[in-house]
Amino acid sequence: MPPPTKIKRPSSITVGEFFTQNERALKLKIIGSEVGFKRKILEPSVNRPGLALSGFFSYFAYKRVQVIGNSEVSFLDSLEPKLRAARFSQLCSWEIPCLVVARGHRIGDDLIQIANEAGISVFQTSMLTMKFLNLATIKLDNAFAPTQTVHGCLVDVQGIGVLIQGDSGSGKSESVIGLLQRGASLVADDAVRLRNVEDREIVGTAPDMTRDMIEIRGLGLLNVAALFGVGSVRLSKRLDLIVQLVHVKEAEDLERIGREDREADILGLKVARVELPVAPGRDVAGLIELAALNYKLRAFGYNSAVEFDKRLLKKMAEDQLG
Repeated sequence: MPPPTKIKRPSSITVGEFFTQNERALKLKIIGSEVGFKRKILEPSVNRPGLALSGFFSYFAYKRVQVIGNSEVSFLDSLEPKLRAARFSQLCSWEIPCLVVARGHRIGDDLIQIANEAGISVFQTSMLTMKFLNLATIKLDNAFAPTQTVHGCLVDVQGIGVLIQGDSGSGKSESVIGLLQRGASLVADDAVRLRNVEDREIVGTAPDMTRDMIEIRGLGLLNVAALFGVGSVRLSKRLDLIVQLVHVKEAEDLERIGREDREADILGLKVARVELPVAPGRDVAGLIELAALNYKLRAFGYNSAVEFDKRLLKKMAEDQLG
């Protein structure tokens, strides 16, 4: 099985990337120019430059996206034109990434010209300021999250995100087809992009080129959405369980009762892991679905192995008592 790629930790993203990736979600519209699209956003957060516009630049978070809301617009409108231009020019003299004007407001053309001359792009959003701040922070957190590409297939099985891995020819893609016929949804085939979101969960997606596609030896690339319907594909899914397919000859030492909980380290987080032996005639898709259901059962606090131990101890105690 090919090793996973190195973990990527973005130290910055460009303003152009931020705009193109979030134009629809954040309802962004450019009202300046693209002069600042190559500027870098160095921190995954946003800032309201009210104090900076008043002339106070101590602790100014200039590395962040600057958001102008009602307060900032009202303050600028209250200033005389020369003073307003001077304060705005002072703000734009810093290496800020870009400016976003919230609530559908529009700053004066003279201020937009100052921003353009300073090489700073100005955007407008119709969103309320606080809603934009919250959603933009989430989007930036995702953009700055560490990522890793692994070999395997990511499938949504009964609401459980299952990453199926194994050596070449172990039947990963064929198992996925069986799961799709049982109502599962495909997220990614062959290459899975994993992202650590806020050190809370691992989310998987597919590369743009292979999204909705699956490769089957002898048939080539198949469009899953066209064959099984749009409900058979997902853009992303939280990773809950890793299923490792192993050849039956290598499966002699596998756990038979299930007392031991196995885990894998993915981007610094622990993910449950099971190994399933594969052999001709075995319903591997059914076993993967069973593993997903068993994971869900354990999430609700029930462990079949623990229940078996209790029954065994009870039987032994009864035998000793005659």
